[in-house]
Amino acid sequence: MATSSLTFGVILSCVLLLATATHGLQVGYYKKTCPSAEVLVRTAVKKAVLANAGVGAGLIRMLFHDCFVEGCDASVLLDPTQANPQPEKLGRPNNPSLRGYEVIDEAKSAVEKACPGTVSCADIVAFAGRDASYLLSNSKVSFHMPAGRLDGRKSLASETGVFLPGPSSNLSSLISAFAGKGLSAEDMVVLSGAHSIGRSHCTSFVQARLSAPSDIAASLATLLRKQCPANPTTANDPTVSQDVVSSDVLDNQYYKNVLAHNVLFTSDAALLSAPNTVRMVRANARFAGSWEKKFAKAMVKMAAISVKTGRDGEIRKNCRLVN
Repeated sequence: MATSSLTFGVILSCVLLLATATHGLQVGYYKKTCPSAEVLVRTAVKKAVLANAGVGAGLIRMLFHDCFVEGCDASVLLDPTQANPQPEKLGRPNNPSLRGYEVIDEAKSAVEKACPGTVSCADIVAFAGRDASYLLSNSKVSFHMPAGRLDGRKSLASETGVFLPGPSSNLSSLISAFAGKGLSAEDMVVLSGAHSIGRSHCTSFVQARLSAPSDIAASLATLLRKQCPANPTTANDPTVSQDVVSSDVLDNQYYKNVLAHNVLFTSDAALLSAPNTVRMVRANARFAGSWEKKFAKAMVKMAAISVKTGRDGEIRKNCRLVN
């Protein structure tokens, strides 16, 4: 009897720890209420990524940008209205660079037809980030995404600059920003690997990395100077690949680029500014397949930041507007 009680206690403890880690979210949350939900989202994401891999990169970034401001509640999707003329999507980190809104709209439309008023936009964003990761990694980043989030009603552009670390962030500010969301320094390093895909506007790095002294590799600096104006402006701000080696593949090439000083942002180069993060970068660069597993776990952890439940949220009919 004592052994059975102990076993039950261990199991209960594990369940409670899992529930705490995911804030009550559950894998297969819509299994009974909307069994086709995840398939419908995956279909929309696959269609978009096959047409343009950059949209997949945008969907992964969208999840990060949503979760770091007001939690994972689809607040980043809200359009400006007379009542709220400056929502998150108009914040500097999101406008004009964040992509993939139309994919979420398509997925939401399909899900609403199948199961009206059942699936939150926040869960669709989380599923889309997972599916884009799977597709862009050639199925190497594979994981289940717990669900059960509700959509938030608050969205302020002013908060994006407060909570989202920028491309010029140093290591201490990066670690602090992630710690503020319950994520470790290792989570930060692992999630930074998403910079192995997608594109960046020249304004995000020219001044800090090309106009000022930096450790950027001479060959990359030469290439970027051919692609970017010396003084990019809103009217003249081209985009370049974040990973010059494998720009459309979510893989550990990013860490090899960091070690070779072939990265765009000050925040990327900052990973080499402390012994512990240098060790993490080297490990992720060296061991094939290891980073992908870490990235999958970090994505689930990030997607549980400050989720809305109960009276804190709603299930929007239209992801761009509160009900």
